[in-house]
Order: sequence, then C-alpha cells, then structure tokens
Amino acid sequence: MQTAERLAKIPPYLFMELRKKINKAKTDGVDVISLAIGDPVEATPDSIIDELCATARNPLNHRYPTDEEKGMLLYRQEIARWYQTRYGVSLNPESEILGLIGSKEGCHHFIMARVNPGDTVLMTDPGYPAYRASILMGEGVPYNVPILPENNYLPVLEDIPSDIVLKATAMFLNYPNNPTGACATPEFLDKLVAFAKASDIAICYDNPYSEILFAGQPRISFLMAQGAKDVGVELNSLSKPFNMCGWRIGVACGNPELIAAISKVKENTDSGIFNPIQYAGIQALQKEAPFVEKMLAVYGKRREKVLKTLKKIGIDFNPPRGTFYLWVPVPRGMTSLEFTNRLFDKTAVVVASGTAYGKYGEGFVRISLTVPDDRLAEAMARIEKEFKQ
Repeated sequence: MQTAERLAKIPPYLFMELRKKINKAKTDGVDVISLAIGDPVEATPDSIIDELCATARNPLNHRYPTDEEKGMLLYRQEIARWYQTRYGVSLNPESEILGLIGSKEGCHHFIMARVNPGDTVLMTDPGYPAYRASILMGEGVPYNVPILPENNYLPVLEDIPSDIVLKATAMFLNYPNNPTGACATPEFLDKLVAFAKASDIAICYDNPYSEILFAGQPRISFLMAQGAKDVGVELNSLSKPFNMCGWRIGVACGNPELIAAISKVKENTDSGIFNPIQYAGIQALQKEAPFVEKMLAVYGKRREKVLKTLKKIGIDFNPPRGTFYLWVPVPRGMTSLEFTNRLFDKTAVVVASGTAYGKYGEGFVRISLTVPDDRLAEAMARIEKEFKQ
C-alpha cells in the first residue's frame, strides 16, 4: 500500500526511536537508565486527580466536551486569570484563548491555519524536532535559524537572509528553550515583535516550560511584549508544571484571527478536551501553585547533582536557567553521537544527542532531570566511573 509522499520527508521521531532502543536493551536484560526523555516521574497532585474522578462520575461529562474545539468557557476564564496573575497579560477568554489537547497539537494546527504550500517557516536550530514535522506535513518549507552559545541561544534576527524573510510567513520559537534551557529576554521579545510586524511573519511562541526556571530567572511570556497579540500566539501546557504530560491539556493565546483559524482547524480535526480533564486543569491552575515550587526544588537538587558529576569528569560549564534539561558540551575530541554511544554502550545510560535537534546541536547532548533520585544517582555513578578511568 503506497502512503502519502509527505511522510517520506519526515525523519523518524526522536523519542520513538529512543524508546525502541531502550526497550530492546531492556529485553536483552540490560539495566538501562534513560535521561533522554522529558517526562516527569512524580505523580500528578492528588487534588487534580480527585477533581478528575469526581467530575468523571457526572454523566453530563460523558458527552462531547463543552464548547467542543474551543474548550469550556470556565477553563478559558481560568487561563485568563492565570496569565493576568503570572504575567500581567490581559486576555479575552472568548476570542483570545483556545483550549488544546496539549501544546504539541497547537504547533501542528498553527501550521495548518497559517501556512500555504511552499511558504517558508522559520525555526531555530537546535530546536524541537516536532516543529519540522508539522511544517513538512503542512507542505511548508522549513528554514533553520541558528541559535548559538555566544548569542545566549537567541536567534540573531537581522542575520536571516532578506530573501528568506520575504518568503517566510511564520516562525516557531520556544523559550525557555528545549533543548538548550535558554530563556528569552524582554528586549529580545520587543525585537521579535518589530521583526514580525515588518515582515508579516506570524509567530508561534511555544512556552510549555514557562514555570520551570532556576536561580531567580523571571517568568516571561511572549504576550508581555507590546504588540505581541498583533503578530502571533503563545502556546502553553499544564504538562510540565503540574506533571500532567499524559493528560493532554494545553492552551493557545493571543491574536484573535490566528486563534479563530486554529479553532477552525480543530473543529474539523477533533472534538475537544474531555470535560473532566478541563475541570482538573482548572483545579491545577487555582490550587496547585505550591506544587510547582516543590518540583522546582526537586529539579534543582538533581541539576546540582548532574553538574557536580560532570565537573568531576572535566565538563564544567555555566548552564542556562530554564527547563528541566541540561544542554551539556561533550568531552573534547568527541562528537555528540560518539559520546552518546559510549554512554549507552559502556554505562547503559541514555542521553539525547544534540544532533537530533539540528546541525548546530553538534558538540552537545541533552540530559533530562525527570528521573527518580536513586536512578539519577546510579547514572551519575556509572558516568563518573567510566570517564575517570
């Protein structure tokens, strides 16, 4: 059976390939420790689970979700309150907020809502691989914009060739950044808005790590920049702050025309978020801010553990202050893949090669802190033993 040609352009999804590799090794009896995938292991808070259970017992919630593709108004109103409290950003729940089945869905629907076949879409390199896949499935043309350590992993917008800018209709950005952990600045966001306005480029600012910040790093939303709602949308998610990755609940906020267009895509693609999950999301936003701080303390301790171990084997660096990842330079004389393979073959520890995120990821690996403390300690002991030989 011949499948669609567009699928041939899309490389295998990084994390699916990693899972296959891990599962095969485990089947062979290897005690694998994966530091490659950002999936929190601590449980979702009890109050959120309790709200899901209670509302799931109401037969009215077994029907198609309220407001279907938009998300129930109560959920959108709570998102508006959350954005006002956290960022000082005012949003109209009726026209500037859209419930999502996770922010990953929003990336794909943004492309379908904005990009025509042959349009250029800017994305950072290194960057989240799913952006490229969405661009290709929408028959757009991805263009890699380098983000480099010397620029604090922020794109230099004026270095993008003028002919590329003329052809571009959209741009993906993601700060706090996966994979580098870098955070945007208000000054950069002001420049980004000006660039987008001048070039008629719609911004999709993917912000699911907005709450995962260390060492006094301020929370920043793209929508804080003056004029941001004129040029783009911000995606966010309850996955990372509340350990709800599998629940699939997120949000798109911002430009009303883009929100309406994304909503139109959704209404012809899915039937919205299960009502009890939306009620649980409201509970999370209203009551579980302390849980976010608790998890930051957990990630902070793990982060220090990894940094101390890396320093012992000669990898000493000053990491950016966002996400629960560490973007780690590999030992001198090794490529990203060589280091990744040595870790796997000699220590059964899995990390993500920087090249999985783009050409400019060479020389780095990504380590995730979403692993139990005892397993992280074991992984660090194995790595220290291997590289101190």
